[in-house]
Amino acid sequence: MSAKPTKKTIEKLAADLRKAGESGKACAPVRTSLPEGDIDAAYAVQDVNTRHWLAAGRRLVGRKIGLTSKVVQKQLGVDQPDFGMLYADMAYGDGEEIPSGALIAPKIEGEISFVLADDLDMERPTVADVTNAIAYACASIEIVDSRVRDWDISILDTVADNASSGAFILGNQPHALDDFDTRLCGMVVEHRGEPVSVGAGAAALGNPLNAVVWLAREMVARGRPLAAGDIVMSGALGPMVAAQPGETYEVRINGLGSVRAVFEG
Repeated sequence: MSAKPTKKTIEKLAADLRKAGESGKACAPVRTSLPEGDIDAAYAVQDVNTRHWLAAGRRLVGRKIGLTSKVVQKQLGVDQPDFGMLYADMAYGDGEEIPSGALIAPKIEGEISFVLADDLDMERPTVADVTNAIAYACASIEIVDSRVRDWDISILDTVADNASSGAFILGNQPHALDDFDTRLCGMVVEHRGEPVSVGAGAAALGNPLNAVVWLAREMVARGRPLAAGDIVMSGALGPMVAAQPGETYEVRINGLGSVRAVFEG
């Protein structure tokens, strides 16, 4: 498809993704209804659902950054990350059981999350602006999910689908930035005591702070800047791990402690 999609098409795709999430029955890929490579059209789909959910009363608490790995970017034919919205009802506590059926096809990612103390609404925020605005960092788990059937996704599908967001868990050990090395800190996801994914801070655009700078600039450009209190999930530090019912997964990050995701059987 090459013609610019109509407003009706954008709204239908957004509705299809909402229905999939609400019913637990994944839908067909949306990319076939969008011009090839038109990431702005995919963001238009995401934005329809953002406005829908905010109007319905969901509380926006932050953003997630995806596609921070250069390898994954190359696989999907893009040269930049993507972002999605984090809502309060997506949050679970460390070790809190995630109900069966809450997600369609969940996968685990270990990430560093940051919580902001100040707004980042200035033009073209710098790494200094970002560093000064961060209140603390913590180990976190992003549970990615796809409303698109069988994870059959391209960059357009994941962007339209709120960057394949599902749920998230923040660790309860907040740390100042000078407590750890954002670039060199190691990460491991453990399942039944065995490592199933490993990585380091450098996996997120060379440094998770670089990912936050990218996001802060993108949010200013798109008219929805990051604000004090926002959570920023800065991107996966290792490969995704498919989550199984009845299992527990623990993420450990050097200098930040650990956090657990527990799935109901």
